[in-house]
Amino acid sequence: MKITVIGGTGLIGSQLVSGLREAGHEVVASSLSTGVDLLTGAGLDQALEGADTVVNVTNSPTFDEASPGFFRTTMGHLLAAGERAGVRHQVILSIVGVDEVPQLDYYRAKTLQEDLLRHGPTAYSIVRATQFFEFMDAVLSWTADERTVRLPSTRVQPIAAADVVDALADVATASPLQGTLDVAGPDVFPLDELGRLTLSTRQDNRTVVTDEQAGMFAAVDGDVLIAGPDARLTPTHYKDWLSIPR
Repeated sequence: MKITVIGGTGLIGSQLVSGLREAGHEVVASSLSTGVDLLTGAGLDQALEGADTVVNVTNSPTFDEASPGFFRTTMGHLLAAGERAGVRHQVILSIVGVDEVPQLDYYRAKTLQEDLLRHGPTAYSIVRATQFFEFMDAVLSWTADERTVRLPSTRVQPIAAADVVDALADVATASPLQGTLDVAGPDVFPLDELGRLTLSTRQDNRTVVTDEQAGMFAAVDGDVLIAGPDARLTPTHYKDWLSIPR
């Protein structure tokens, strides 16, 4: 099978490209660095030539009010190029609960991306993942100073990027879902407790202060970021992942 990975040099894309190649697939890794620009459409026709499946793991460069425009433009270009190339399956990576947090510009933008794919000309699959283990440092940095980190008690169900890659590979090489697959890690944490666990394991002496108004996830109500009963739960536990030296 020939698969084009758009965003094929990033955290998820690079691992996906490697895994698919090891499984024997012909894979094209496409990104700005390889001459493919989703915002202008440049290089897309060449990148998609002969592809059976396209996996789009690109991200908006900002999380603000500009992000809907990014996804509207890039999905338009990708769907049109895919139709010209005869692509039979379009896959995107999205976020668990994305359509239940309209307060956040970026979540509204990802919901728009999903809607454009659903109403596009090609059979599709949407893989929704929970928050990546690898993003915890960024979450901590948003509301930190030298002595404290302020985090809300929003419940999250984090997942290892490698486990997201495995789910994407399975979906990309199967028949289109014409729907959504949720994937999540095996454990649920309040975000403030996750922060305490992270700092403690790293012997970071800063104190986590519970603040329901702090950071992006303060806008999330209830358990919308927790995967539902039909989700695929992945094997890697955050505590185990965190204990591996990096």
